[in-house]
Amino acid sequence: MLTLIQNADLYRPEPAGKKDLLIAGQTIVNIDDRIEAPAAWDIDVIDAAGGIVCPGFVDLHVHLLGGGGEGGFATRTPEIVFSRITAAGVTTVVGCLGTDDVSRRPETLLAKARQLEAEGISARIYTGSYQFPLATITGSVRKDVALIDMVIGVGEIAVSDHRSSAPTLDELCRAAAEARVGGMIGKKAGLVHLHMGNGKGGLDPVFRIVEETDIPIGQFLPTHVNRSTRLFDQALAFARAGGNIDLTVMGESLDFGRGTADALDRALSAGVDWGRISLSSDSNGSMPIFDEKGSLVRLAVADISSLYDEFRRLVDCGFPLADVLALVTENPARRVGLADRKGGLFVGADADLLLLDPELAIDTVIARGRVMVRDGTAVVKGTFEEDSVCS
Repeated sequence: MLTLIQNADLYRPEPAGKKDLLIAGQTIVNIDDRIEAPAAWDIDVIDAAGGIVCPGFVDLHVHLLGGGGEGGFATRTPEIVFSRITAAGVTTVVGCLGTDDVSRRPETLLAKARQLEAEGISARIYTGSYQFPLATITGSVRKDVALIDMVIGVGEIAVSDHRSSAPTLDELCRAAAEARVGGMIGKKAGLVHLHMGNGKGGLDPVFRIVEETDIPIGQFLPTHVNRSTRLFDQALAFARAGGNIDLTVMGESLDFGRGTADALDRALSAGVDWGRISLSSDSNGSMPIFDEKGSLVRLAVADISSLYDEFRRLVDCGFPLADVLALVTENPARRVGLADRKGGLFVGADADLLLLDPELAIDTVIARGRVMVRDGTAVVKGTFEEDSVCS
């Protein structure tokens, strides 16, 4: 199948001007000022005049199986639904477990990722969960990362959080070393994805590992670092030292006023390289509120659409479109080791892209060369979604 997108205002994510883009199968095969389609070709032509074409979003922190459970089994959040992902402009997800590795296991997470791949998007996972000993598929983080195609690292390991297993420095070092070597063997990122809580230690354990061992700072990716000013100040120091940080998208907050926009302003003022920052949704994870005694007060569910909503808010706040796109495309693709195929529009890349209208609303979503959303409506549904056909 051939698809030709014409008259696009192309963002790679950096602006490239008016371009045509040709897709063959699942791959971008040509980008040029003008591409003519011979009449004999069987080709789907999309006129993007007046619109913007950009890479599909890469969400590196999604609870594909749901999360939660902190308030008992009734508080387990639901699995994600395929068309919710594509309608949000996300074409690549990385799945993780959270607090509950009792009723949810990495084997099930892997199966869910394979389901999403079969339905049409790209999916990867982290092995492990909040707690030690780490939940794995083969019995070894190193083997999971090296041998299982979809496993790109370990996480989310909870640090400085009352829901963690209070890992020792030695346990964190061992997990990082296992992920790193597994990544080297399997040619993966070998990422160590860290859930950062509001505990007293903050990022101190990670700084100690970087200072006292030979594990490079780039092996770690702490997330939720914008949950408080105190933690974020540490995260800025971490990024200035050469580390990467992941911000969970949010609306207004007491600490940050305009939410992610204020956090990014602070990062830029502190001299943090924009390329070291990514955004993720924490989709289908629980959003628990605890009282001062650590008791659960209430619970909500994060939605993957928040990533696109934050993208729009940041542009409305005056951040350049190309810079905001990098936070949800190129930068996360680099973090998880997929930048050779994902996160950018270039010849040889996977055909994962969005067509946005002049107001930046999602018009069309293409994942792996297939139109998933057209005219703002999901035209491809998951296997068991309403209006889908299972044979």
